[in-house]
Amino acid sequence: MPRVKGGYVTRRRRKRVLKLAKGYYGSKHLLYRTAHEQVMRSLAYAYRDRKNRKRDFRKLWISRINAACRLNKLSYSRFMYGLKLAHVDVNRKMLADLAVNDAQTFANLVELAKDALANPTKYEQQVVEAKPVKEVKVEKVEPVVKEEVKTETDVDLNSLTVAQLKELAKEHNIAVPSRLRKAEIIELLTKELSK
Repeated sequence: MPRVKGGYVTRRRRKRVLKLAKGYYGSKHLLYRTAHEQVMRSLAYAYRDRKNRKRDFRKLWISRINAACRLNKLSYSRFMYGLKLAHVDVNRKMLADLAVNDAQTFANLVELAKDALANPTKYEQQVVEAKPVKEVKVEKVEPVVKEEVKTETDVDLNSLTVAQLKELAKEHNIAVPSRLRKAEIIELLTKELSK
């Protein structure tokens, strides 16, 4: 069986893996095989933990909101339900930020939630009152676009460059495939603009 030399492809692959393994403990940053195993494992952890980070932050936000709610004599679940009744759509990230940085505003939200829990019908009526839609009269506008198009066709298309032709097509919302030549673009434009 003939000897196969790895060449630069193998070397490049191994250097790429060892570069990713930089800073790993022991032989994991020196020997290709152990480095490769560790890099594969590390990439799997990174993928998994990018998903888990979202869970962790949501847990943190909920903990902060709960702590601030308890200071205002209300539980987290009752607070969230009260906000829902009051039709306040603020996500947990923003609520947690308010709880940490702006206690007064958060306290106002807690009072709003308490009020919504005490009088849910009050907030139902507000939503019903906000629903009526005003009728808008739309006046019919004469299409002036056709006249402008006719003046555009008066321009000698042969004197324009391909870039200018494409720009003209873009102005009139005409799709021009990139593979077309200048003559084909001119033909397409004259056909579309004459309509």
